[in-house]
Amino acid sequence: MEPTWTLVEHLSDLRKRIIFSLIVLVATFIAALVFVHQIFGILEYPLKGVRLAVLGPGDVIQIYFSVAGMVALGLSLPFLLFQLWMFIKPALTVRESHYALSLLPFATFMFVFGVLFSYFLIFPILLHFLLSLANESFIVLLTAQKYFKFLITLTLPFGLIFEMPILLLFLTQIGVITPKRLVGMRKYAYLCIVVFASFISPPELVSHLSVAVPMMALYEISILLCRVQMARKRRRGEQYDKSEDTSSGGLTSGA
Repeated sequence: MEPTWTLVEHLSDLRKRIIFSLIVLVATFIAALVFVHQIFGILEYPLKGVRLAVLGPGDVIQIYFSVAGMVALGLSLPFLLFQLWMFIKPALTVRESHYALSLLPFATFMFVFGVLFSYFLIFPILLHFLLSLANESFIVLLTAQKYFKFLITLTLPFGLIFEMPILLLFLTQIGVITPKRLVGMRKYAYLCIVVFASFISPPELVSHLSVAVPMMALYEISILLCRVQMARKRRRGEQYDKSEDTSSGGLTSGA
């Protein structure tokens, strides 16, 4: 663990990390705005050629900014996670710091995987189900603002949700949680998952299940990974104890 910092030093370091993060976010946001039309071409793929409508000139700017913001967050995530690691590094031991750094590439991968999982699997299913349901009774006018809002509120949370195994692995490594505690919290975690899924998905059962079931599966996978991590920690601890005993025995015999 690094030398103890004062509160002023921690706040100064936090300010520096926030400034660096904002600079990178703004830079990637501007880059995303430059290529926003190409990004639209990708994000409109699930529509299968259906044209989107806008209800006013102000909607265009709002849509541009929303899409560019989502892309900027995804592109700058590795740098943001590195800044987070730099901020918490003084509070960690050397081993914990190295372990947290080794998790950063996996955290980035899981975020991207979560977004892609939602975009290619969950989002098209929900979109076409809701459109087919609406077409039975209404004339559907799909606006760009509603479409991209639905897309962002469904895919972006999935990217953050898929960070769950990485976060729980790190907390297991530093001894904050254990697999046994995660199992004991399962019913409360499932309740939180159902509530969260109802907030980010349309108000009907199929949408809720499409969001909640993958989240529950991810929680169970996290428990399994934490059990593996705990077993590895115990083995390393036993090997460390044996090496200490061997060293002590050698010194005793030499005396």
